[in-house]
Amino acid sequence: MSKIRLIDVALRAGVSKSTASQYLNGRFDYMSKETKERVRVAIQELDYVPNPIARSLKTSTTKTIGVIVRDITGFYTSRTIRGIDDYCKDSEYNVLIYNTDFDPAIEAKSLQALYQLRVDGIIIASSGRNAELIDEFINKGLPIVQFQIEYDGYERNIIVSDYRQAAFEATEYLISLGHQRICFVTQDFKDVKSRNERYLGYASALKKHDIPLESQLIQYWHRETGFKQAPKEILTSTNAPTAFFTQHLAITTELLTHLNEENIAIPNDVSVLGFDDIPMAEFFKVPITVVKQDPYKIGVEATKLLLDNINDKEKLSHKIMVPCALARRDSCKKL
Repeated sequence: MSKIRLIDVALRAGVSKSTASQYLNGRFDYMSKETKERVRVAIQELDYVPNPIARSLKTSTTKTIGVIVRDITGFYTSRTIRGIDDYCKDSEYNVLIYNTDFDPAIEAKSLQALYQLRVDGIIIASSGRNAELIDEFINKGLPIVQFQIEYDGYERNIIVSDYRQAAFEATEYLISLGHQRICFVTQDFKDVKSRNERYLGYASALKKHDIPLESQLIQYWHRETGFKQAPKEILTSTNAPTAFFTQHLAITTELLTHLNEENIAIPNDVSVLGFDDIPMAEFFKVPITVVKQDPYKIGVEATKLLLDNINDKEKLSHKIMVPCALARRDSCKKL
């Protein structure tokens, strides 16, 4: 079966190729109802599908954006993608999604692929390892907006939660319950600004209430190797903490698994407060108190900012912070 061309539509409708093209591009204000109907019927009868690549060469746009995420199955990520997709549907944009599995090499390939596909812009949760490549594409005129994680020196065109304020309020909530030995469980935050912001919020709340900042209460977790020190060891050490404040959903879920395996009761033996909501937390035996981000809004705001930059390449860079909320449940005990 031969490919249907625009000229075939024009011949079937009895109009010029230019008129058929204007119809496809929505420029038919001065076209008669009869002409519009003939073109519409011809497109339907011939099952004509416009060639998006050919159209993009003429218009310099594809009405498509790329989205690069680290784990498409994550609760935060899936809600962010939903916000992006909903906003794009309303704006008549298509979305191409690439998943990197936290691999900077796959991230680089994804950036290259989307650039070669001539997307109009990219939204990315970056690993921080491809900064030069991202800058290269930005300098070539490709709008790029980052979200979720912020790195030092890359504060432009980014949407993140207000991590510092959220961590401050969560720590102060634990302090209001009488907790002074609060174990801050985090990934390495030396080169990741968004993680460091949470630490600064935690430290600021302790300082406000004249509580010493103790290095042994800063504990680390790694995605591949887990906890640097087992939670049970932490709880049986001298001057053990009375609360854990975890900084990532994956840390919280692994902590809950450890505590359950060791028959450590929440909140009777230790209180737990996590960063990021846990899906179906209301069905837990002890629902976990969490800092709730608003990933759907982050997705919407990231898309708004990207489309603004697509439509105005001279638009100034922006950093937008979205507030978090503390969901108080049953996992934090008053001392």
